[in-house]
Amino acid sequence: MKSLTKQIIFGLALLIVFCIQDIQAQNLMTNVFGRHILSLNGKWSAMVDQYNQGYKMALYQNKKPQGKTDFFEYSFDGALQLNVPSDWNSQLPELKYYEGTIWYGRHFEGNVDNEKRQFLYFGAVSYRCRIFLNGKEIGSHEGGFTPFQIEITDKVKTGDNFIAVEVNNTRSKDAIPAMSFDWWNYGGITRDVMLVSTPNVYIREYSIQLDKYKPEKINAQVVLSDKKPNSNIGIEIPELNIKLKLRTDENGIASTSFTAKKIKRWSPDSPTLYTAIISSVSDRIEEKIGFRNLYVKGTNIYLNDKPIFLKCVSFHEEIPQRKGRAYSEADAAMLLTEAKALGCNMIRLAHYPQNEYTVRLAEKMGFILWQEIPIWQGIDFTDASTLIKAKSMLAEMITRDKNRCAVGFWGIANETQPSVERNKFLTTLLQTGKSMDTTRLFVAAFDLVRFNRDKKIFEMNDSFAAQLDVVAVNKYMGWYQPWPLDPKDAKWNVTPNKPLIISEFGGEALYGQSGDETVASSWSEDYQAKLYKDNITMFANIPNLRGVSPWILFDFRSPFRMHPANQEGWNRKGLVSDQGIRKKAWYIMHDYYLKIK
Repeated sequence: MKSLTKQIIFGLALLIVFCIQDIQAQNLMTNVFGRHILSLNGKWSAMVDQYNQGYKMALYQNKKPQGKTDFFEYSFDGALQLNVPSDWNSQLPELKYYEGTIWYGRHFEGNVDNEKRQFLYFGAVSYRCRIFLNGKEIGSHEGGFTPFQIEITDKVKTGDNFIAVEVNNTRSKDAIPAMSFDWWNYGGITRDVMLVSTPNVYIREYSIQLDKYKPEKINAQVVLSDKKPNSNIGIEIPELNIKLKLRTDENGIASTSFTAKKIKRWSPDSPTLYTAIISSVSDRIEEKIGFRNLYVKGTNIYLNDKPIFLKCVSFHEEIPQRKGRAYSEADAAMLLTEAKALGCNMIRLAHYPQNEYTVRLAEKMGFILWQEIPIWQGIDFTDASTLIKAKSMLAEMITRDKNRCAVGFWGIANETQPSVERNKFLTTLLQTGKSMDTTRLFVAAFDLVRFNRDKKIFEMNDSFAAQLDVVAVNKYMGWYQPWPLDPKDAKWNVTPNKPLIISEFGGEALYGQSGDETVASSWSEDYQAKLYKDNITMFANIPNLRGVSPWILFDFRSPFRMHPANQEGWNRKGLVSDQGIRKKAWYIMHDYYLKIK
């Protein structure tokens, strides 16, 4: 009876959350950069609201004193100025550790046009927010790493308009990530804000992708904003002599498959992109799109019908020298250039969807990408609302980047512990992802590999792994646990019938620190370098190993890491220091990648 009652309560909770989501949700438009946009970046007025009184005081109405006795304690007049996009923690010393609410506000000039629809588009706000326009709440969003949009066609005014955004980055049990995570909890409007104009009936979504297996078959779909049947749709790829005319069905959707001969497929060695033009009666969008085949066969990963070994590295969306979030194309170039110098053909964008500038530039530079949502340890898998949030984040990530051929992997979890609830949660996520995109490989990272001392072999027991296309393992041999045997004798039997990626390995070292290479507590570059050599020796004994990804490219900020002499709020596992200087282990990894063809 108790079990039945729990199921009823869980079902009701799901229904309530679904209703809330339906009220708030707006379908994201594909390729916002290809639209008519007005940037709302720059200096925004801001007010710290530590006790969450701003809403009660109607700060969002931006009232002005009208008489001699009027005054407002909560006001944007004379407020501090914060950069948008950026996090607030890196802009003022007083906000370095701040977790709570800050209100942002700014004016913009609007223009009512009956032939246009208008949207506010946020690249990301960390972590939850409510949006107000001209004194009225118009929308909200939860999730610090994915975009969202709010239509303001019937709310914007010609002339002066005022936006207020209540932003809160307080950690909570039902959030994603949850209460604790090994990176800085940056708060703020961390990515671009744009005013987007479209025709009344616009091209909301489209996908133009090479078939998973067939090298000359392209599958395409175009979705209009309204259910307009029998509307003309055009798809052009001039360099391939493709020019198609389609008509929408009763749902305003046009789908087709066609053959395109002489496609030069995208790869890390040759990141070819083609101009694609998508048009309707009233709308036209143009962007660069690449084509590639990516699939698994046996224990191999095939890119364009050839087995590939993934020479990967991870980095956070952070510029260590600035001690703040990365948010611009220049920031993306800095991070990606260092990965290119290391010899990588792949990047794991850990542990959350990163800036669109990074994704698009990575594609141009020839990186395969693994993108994931922050299902990072500590997630409450019994909470119905948490599952809804996870599905929403996954959908927003896939929608934004489904035309980016560089994205080869969708990651759905990192270092989660097996349980009935967890398996059900991740299975639902996997089903959600595959219902949206089957051209990518689905992966999760596990930290469950254990050494079987009787068999003298490394093994993993997790039934969920069988559902994935590729299995990844985080294993810090020589750091969090000592080597149980000589690295050259370390045999592995982990998911032997699937491709395996070592998605994290390494150890911490303070740049410039020398010490005994056999003593972990030396925190020395020498110990880190020896650790990398030992891991590389072990890799030769993993028969289904198809990629490795050291953790991590740069030292990064983390309140987890407070050793007063060697960490000081930094995770020191980087191959490159927080000052941007390469450690000894960087050169070992570089030489290893150089030898792999």
